[in-house]
Parts: sequence; structure tokens; C-alpha cells
Amino acid sequence: MLFKKLIYTGLSSLMLLAASQMTASAAAASATASLTPPAALQKSQQAFQLDHGRWLSLDKNALRLLASDGTTLAQYKIRAKHLDLRRLQSHWMALSFDADNQQTVVLQIDAAAGSMREATSLPAPPFSLETSCLYLDQQSLLQVFLIGKEGISQQWLLEPQPRLIRQLALPPHAEQCLSDDSSGRLLLTEQSGRVWSYRADPEGPLQADLLLSTPAAEKHGQRLLALRDGQILIAQAQKQWLWHAALPAQLSALPPLPQPQRLSALMAATDSTVHAAWWMQSAQATAKNAAPQPVWQRRTSPVIHTAAKSAPLPVAIVRPVVQTASMQQYGDSADDPAIWRNAGNPAESRVLGTNKKFGLMVYDMQGQQTQALATGRLNNVDVRQQVRFGADAPLDLAMATQRDENSLVLFQISAEGKVSEAARFNTPLDKIYGFCLYQPVSGGLQAIVNDKDGRFLQYRIDHQNNRFSAELVRQFRTASQPEACVADDKRGQLFIGEEKRGIWVLPAAADASPDMQLIHTTGKALVADTEGLALYHGEQASYLLVSSQGDHSYLVLDAAAPYRLRGKFRIGIHPQLGIDGTSETDGIEVTSANMGGAFAQGMLVVQDGYKRLPDGQQNFKYVPWSAIREALNLP
Repeated sequence: MLFKKLIYTGLSSLMLLAASQMTASAAAASATASLTPPAALQKSQQAFQLDHGRWLSLDKNALRLLASDGTTLAQYKIRAKHLDLRRLQSHWMALSFDADNQQTVVLQIDAAAGSMREATSLPAPPFSLETSCLYLDQQSLLQVFLIGKEGISQQWLLEPQPRLIRQLALPPHAEQCLSDDSSGRLLLTEQSGRVWSYRADPEGPLQADLLLSTPAAEKHGQRLLALRDGQILIAQAQKQWLWHAALPAQLSALPPLPQPQRLSALMAATDSTVHAAWWMQSAQATAKNAAPQPVWQRRTSPVIHTAAKSAPLPVAIVRPVVQTASMQQYGDSADDPAIWRNAGNPAESRVLGTNKKFGLMVYDMQGQQTQALATGRLNNVDVRQQVRFGADAPLDLAMATQRDENSLVLFQISAEGKVSEAARFNTPLDKIYGFCLYQPVSGGLQAIVNDKDGRFLQYRIDHQNNRFSAELVRQFRTASQPEACVADDKRGQLFIGEEKRGIWVLPAAADASPDMQLIHTTGKALVADTEGLALYHGEQASYLLVSSQGDHSYLVLDAAAPYRLRGKFRIGIHPQLGIDGTSETDGIEVTSANMGGAFAQGMLVVQDGYKRLPDGQQNFKYVPWSAIREALNLP
């Protein structure tokens, strides 16, 4: 039977297109849906119903664009195994690869004009290519997954030119992949019959969920058939059934859809409704002992009702314009940044970044490394400028937590931005962790440091006779592990982050009672862990920025009571500059000062937990404040 032939040769028979990818009017979609597939499609390995009465057909020798009567309007010679499709504005993008030379091609199709041309191609990967599929991310950037036979796979960005995003380790002997743009999931089938769901977004870890696993007797022949707005259809050759579910449901718990006695082929059907629609070919006998004749039927899946959920907080996307040189060490190495401004020449300012496996890194405004201080494992760092100790000349200082010695390391910064170690102070902490500086308006400098057990110690830093000293002046604690803290020098407030619970505020003064007020809890907006905190002081408003590590995003709150949430954003890919987005961010820092060029309104610096485009060691990203202000409509 044709359906079994398609299954066993690893050829998909159906793809559903997300409603968000379609721009045709409801009337045009309705007219298109009523068209019956032409007879020429009976020999197709894979087919799609397009707009303007067109059909896209893949057979053994070519990809063909057909008119409603089956006439070939355009063709592309290729011996392909798989086909995938996306609607982009007024045209379609089709993906396939040549089974002989492993060359992946992307074709642009104009259904109205009846034309098809090669838009771009990818180099043959250094592994045996088994299948491929498209993914359209939240930035509307088209990406490609290349899935290898032995599990070695790649993810590519297609625009403005092809760039490798990351290498992937997936299950070996994969047969087919499809991605659902609305839910951001990549689905993969194995020869063993298992169906996996992965996070398609390249930022963050490769998360996998097992959706379906069949008994050994029913293995071989599991096919992903359709994805549309998180709904999925799966066919199985031997049993001839269709599973239907909404991601991320466990499909094995859902009843199969009804189907005719003999199921032989399926293909995509464009539709303006929320239902998944497909064409299904069954073989029906017209008379006794007569040969079965293929009959096309159009089917629409039932609606899956899920529990009502409150609308999620909108998440804007901004793009980085600079990234620093990567750490030399692999793994979790970069952690927390700080900003030093060159008042005389902002373009010569510096970004300090901690390396948890080495010491302190110093970068210029172009992200190039200017210094590497081997001070041991540093975690958090903070900077204060023009610090006055009595009648002495003001100093620019930085301080960081040193985890090998459970100490504080003080650095001095010259007028040219050169950083040098000035002193070390031991602490009684067992697992020194988070840290920030406080510069009272009355002068001097104070350091607030915490331990993983919740203890906070506050030190007064002094400088006399060219020597620095530290005196413990206050202690307090949180109930569970904290890390981030940031001091509002002007208002005399201290914000601290308790990783699993949220953000607290308390007086920053050493002689004040440490009465803490919980101003924002972890939950839907702030997803644990609560990580980096930073303050932006503008002319019209001040904001508290928070790294919401659990969902790779950042919150902006008013820095004064009632601490209203102003918005949420993510840092996405900058395709033109070849800079990836950010994920699992630890430390952040922001300034409203004019840093020159794109950073005239200030800048945000964040740690990136996963370096992509291509894979590499961790680094830091620079984002213009103007991009954040515009994205969240801030005053």
C-alpha cells in the first residue's frame, strides 16, 4: 500500500502550516480548501495545498509546482527525501535536500505567478543527513534543522545569509523532524517508534520530552504528520491510526482519530480555521472484485479543549549590538558585569566581567578584551566612581567576591581605564556568593556581601595613608539562598534577590534596621531563579532591572514604591551582526550615562549563559538602552 511505502522509506506524507504563517484571506482559504487534489498527485511522495489553486508536489525526481488541473508550472530537479514549507508574507519557502550530495536547498515559491527559484543553499554537513525541517522563531527569523543519522545535528539561521547557530546531539536513527512555531517545539521520530519534543529555540539547554512510545511489536512506521498551532497528528503504518493532541500533552493518553478502512496517503490543506485540516486518500472498490480506486477526502480534526489560562505577560524582543570576546574556559565561567565610564572620552569606557574559573576580565566598548587579571574564581563585581575618603582625591574602584578564599578583592581603576588589584579582605563566610557596592551621599564606600546560606554582611571601606581597610558594620539574612543585590545610592535603598522567592527592599544605611519588604515574588512574570539586579537612573524615571533566569528574560520595574512592573523583554538574535541572543543570564548591569554612539542613552550589559551563532564559550552582550525604552514604551 502507498501509505506503508511512504512510511518505510522515511518520507512524510503531511505537513500542516501554522495559522500565524498564513496571510491569505478567509475567503481565499475557503475557496482553496474546496479544490480536489489533481490526479497527478497520486504518485507524490509529499504534497502541499497552496493558495491560488496551486499544489506543491515532491516525487522521486523533482519538486513541482502544479496548477489545479495538474499542469506543471515550475519544477526543480532534485532526488529528495523530505520537504518542509513556510508561508512568509506573499510567498512560500520550501526546504529539501538532495539525497545524493546531501546539499540542502531553500526555494522561494510565488503561487500567484506560478514560479519557483532557489533562494539559498547550505553546505553539506559533516555527517550523514537523515532529515531536515524549518523553524520560524519569535523574531520571524527562518531557521533550519539538519538531523543526522547518528544523532549529530545542526541548527542554521537562513537570513541575511546562512550561519551555523549550534551543534545538536539528538537520538540516533531519527526518521523525521517537524517544528511547531507557535509552541517553539521541535518534534523528532525514531525508528524505535518514539516521538520526542525538544525546545526549538537555540538559547538555553536542549530540553527533551518523550511524547509517545509504542510497544516493540508496533515499532517502525511511526510518522509525524502535522503540526499546527501546537496541535499534532501522528500516523502509524501497521495499525493505520492517527493520534491527535495538543502540545505538550502525552499523546499515548488520547484516543485516535477515525479513519477509513484503507489509509494510503495524506497531504496538507490550507485552512483559515483553528482546526488542523488534511487531505486523505483511501482506496475504495467501485464494484465487486474490481480494483480499488483512490478517492480523496478532506478531513478536519476536532478541537481539543484545554484548561483556560490567563494571558501571559507580553515579552518584547531587543537585539544586542556588541558581544565581548568569549571566555577561554568552557562551561559555566562568565557571571557578572560592571560598567566603568571614561568621563573624558566615553568611547574609551570599560566593561568588567567576572570569570568564575580565572579572575577579572576587562573589555572595551567594542567587546575586545583589554585585560585579564588572574585573581582566582570571582563571582560578582560592582563599580563606583569618584569615591571620596576624607580630603583625599576621589578614586574609581571596583570590588568582587573571591570564592577560593571567601574574600573580597578591591580593584583601583585609572583615568585611562586600567584595572589593578588594590587590596583583599577576608570574611567569615563559608560560601561567599553575591555582592554589591553602596556609595552614601555623605561619602565613603560600603560593601554588601552574602553567603549561600542567606547571611548578609555589610562592610565600611576606608582609605588612609594609602592603605585600604574594611570594618563590619551590619548583618542580616534571608530565609533561603540569595545572590544579587544593588544599592540605590541616591535614595538610600538596597534591593536584594532571594533566588526562589523574589526581590526585597530595605534601607541601605549601615545604622538602619534591616527591615525587609518583599516587592516582587517569583511566579509568572519573574521565573526563578531571581538573578542579576541593576538600576537605571534616567532624567524622567528610575527603573530596577531583573534577570528572570528561569525563562531567559528580563523585567523592568519602577525603582520606587509601589515598584510597578513596566514590562518584560528578551534579548534575541541580531542576524545582520551575527550576534546570538542570551539565555540563563546571571549578572546584569545598566547605566543611563551617555556612553557614545549607539549607547548615547545608556546601555545594558548581560551575561550570556549559552553562546550560539556558532557554539562557543560564554560571553557578555551589550544592548542600547534606547532599544529597551522603545520596545517597552518607557518615558
